[in-house]
Amino acid sequence: MSKATEETLARIRKIRHVVMDMDGTIYRGKQLFPTTKPFLELLDKYGIGYTFLTNNSSRSKKVYLDHLEEFGIHIEGSQMYTSTVNTVQYLQKFHPEVKRLFMLGTPAFREEMVSYGFTDVDMQEEPEAVVTAFDTNLAYERLCKAAWWIKHDKLWIATHPDLECPTELETTLVDCGSITACLECVSKKKAIVLGKPNKEMIELILDQHGLKNEEAVMCGDRMYTDIQLAVNANVYGVLISDLSHNEVPDNIATWTMPHLGILGEWIEEARK
Repeated sequence: MSKATEETLARIRKIRHVVMDMDGTIYRGKQLFPTTKPFLELLDKYGIGYTFLTNNSSRSKKVYLDHLEEFGIHIEGSQMYTSTVNTVQYLQKFHPEVKRLFMLGTPAFREEMVSYGFTDVDMQEEPEAVVTAFDTNLAYERLCKAAWWIKHDKLWIATHPDLECPTELETTLVDCGSITACLECVSKKKAIVLGKPNKEMIELILDQHGLKNEEAVMCGDRMYTDIQLAVNANVYGVLISDLSHNEVPDNIATWTMPHLGILGEWIEEARK
């Protein structure tokens, strides 16, 4: 990893808030990266705020908060933003009349949507919209029914575009984007896809904390969601990758580094 240039340090010096992806950026599965806690402690030391941002809609916001607690990371609910929350906000803003949802998602996802006032429609009832999420309990019959309603022109929302969920296990976790692609293929329809990289995912955080674009940085391990979000929202983007910046194909990140510890080192140097 190359030493930070004076131009880079000048940019880093302005940063007041760090937005971080979770799985693949601060941990993988049940394994917390060794640089994560020291990095968060450094942010606290310098009064730099931070928010965790995840597209993974298979778990509720509370489960994510509990998961971080297991790692010894204690944050407020306002520091956690998920694609499920983004979906709720989208429906409330643009389709306030929609309450009855046919959902492809985990029990935790469906229960969280119900907690926000939506109705979980069963196989025999007609919904007002179809919502597809990261469904680790995907049932063929429900997939077919979702396709049926989509083909019959129901409003269709996908919580996020991720094709695959990172895992430390020896398997491939088929994510929401792949489920959505299947339904798009059979229905010949296109979903409204929320979550990263839609710029609203960061604009809400900027507004909440009164931040200018150059005062925020988005850190993540995926180019087409995390770093594309940084570009779309016009904030700095840090790609977490074992490859060097120039080795990453079509790299649109501001900086590329193997772990957040490097960003921590730059922050320390910028504030000397």
